[in-house]
Amino acid sequence: MPDAPTRTALVFGASGQIGEALLARLAGGEWQVFAVSRVPRPSSTGVTWLQGGFVGVEGLPAAVDVIFSTGPLDAFAQWYAQGGVAASRVVAFGSTSLDTKQASGDAYERDIVARLQAAERAVFDAASARGAAATLLRPTLVYGAGRDQTLARIAAMGRRMGFFVLPRGADGKRQPVHVDDLAQAALAVVDASATHGLAYALPGGETLAYREMVARTLSALVPPVRLRELPMPVFRAVLGIARMAGAMRGLTDDAVARMREDLVFDAAPARRDFGYAPRAFVVDARALGEGGR
Repeated sequence: MPDAPTRTALVFGASGQIGEALLARLAGGEWQVFAVSRVPRPSSTGVTWLQGGFVGVEGLPAAVDVIFSTGPLDAFAQWYAQGGVAASRVVAFGSTSLDTKQASGDAYERDIVARLQAAERAVFDAASARGAAATLLRPTLVYGAGRDQTLARIAAMGRRMGFFVLPRGADGKRQPVHVDDLAQAALAVVDASATHGLAYALPGGETLAYREMVARTLSALVPPVRLRELPMPVFRAVLGIARMAGAMRGLTDDAVARMREDLVFDAAPARRDFGYAPRAFVVDARALGEGGR
C-alpha cells in the first residue's frame, strides 16, 4: 500500500505546555511540522524548529494545511491578521477566563477579557476573509506539565513553606484539564467540519471543589504537604502581610473571592462535535514539576 499523504502544520507556542503535548502527537503521526520557539532547538524527523516569536521568524513556509496556536491568543491574532502563511484550517487556544473574569473588580483582569474577546473576533474575521476555517478552544484550569500558573505554583509554594493555606469555604467548583487532553482535542477538531467558525469550552473530566483540588495537589507532593484552612478575616490579614513583604501579589482579592464561586463549563458541545472525552483529575508529582525528584 502507498504511504498515507503527509500533512503539514505550523505550531506556535510549540515549546509551551500545551504546545509540547501537541507536538508529541504530531511528531508521531503523518505530519511534517514547523515548530516555532523563542529558544533554539535542534530539528528532528518530521519536525523543523524555527526560532522566534510572532515577529521575525525566519524560514516560515508559504503554506501549510493547519496552523495551530497554543500560546497567547492576542499575539497570534495580530500575526494571523497580516496573512503571512496560507492555511485552510486554523486551530487556536484561548481561555475560559473570557467568561469567568468579565465582572472582575480588577482592571487588569477585565483587560485580559477584552483582549481575549478582540483576539477571537480577529481570528474568525481573518479566517473568513481568506476562506479558511477557524476553531477556538477555551481550556479551563490547565495542569499536567508542571508549568501551569495555578497548581504548579501552589505545589511550589507548598514545598517551600511545608504547608499551604486557604480560606475556609473555598468550595467553588473547578474542572482542571490535562494538557494531553487539550492536545488530543486540537487534533480532533482538524477534520471535524462541525467545529468550523465555533469556540468551545474545554473543561476537565471531573468537577470538584477548589479546596479538594488543592488538597489532592498537595498530597501528590513527595513528601505530601498539609493543607491548612483559616477563617476568611484571618486569611485576608495573612495575605496582606505577605503582600507587604513582596509575596503573593498576584493573588488578588477577586481571585480569593472566586475560590468560593463555581467556575463550571459544559463539555457537551465539544463531546458532540469532536468526541471530546477528558480524564478525571489525577495529579502526580511529575505533573507538578517533580519528575526528577
